[in-house]
Amino acid sequence: MTGELDEATLEFAHRMFDLARGGGTGELAANVDAGVPANLTNDKGDTLLILAAYHNHPETVAALLARGADPARVNDRGQTALAAAVFRQNAETVRILLGAGARPEDGSPSALATADFFSLPEMRALLTESRS
Repeated sequence: MTGELDEATLEFAHRMFDLARGGGTGELAANVDAGVPANLTNDKGDTLLILAAYHNHPETVAALLARGADPARVNDRGQTALAAAVFRQNAETVRILLGAGARPEDGSPSALATADFFSLPEMRALLTESRS
């Protein structure tokens, strides 16, 4: 499909992914409001939400979720935004994703498996208390 996109479109898409990585919440949210898909996905299957979660931008994560980003989407490696937030040990992002319906057992490795593999008891506690 990238063969069908012109250079300006590709450059714009890359800019959106850079905003997700960099926490450019206002500009990214405005572009989603203007029609950029909330679940825009790059060539590795990473969504804007996964990138924002991995790079520790809870405000961006919240803004994307409010605009319809799917917390259950997985990238080409089977990872979810929740697993990315657990790996980065960002409790605020984990709470936001759980509040939006992200499930700790989704993905491969799941957020639970990620917490266990990297010995992150605080993250595991956040994930398991969400089930109570």
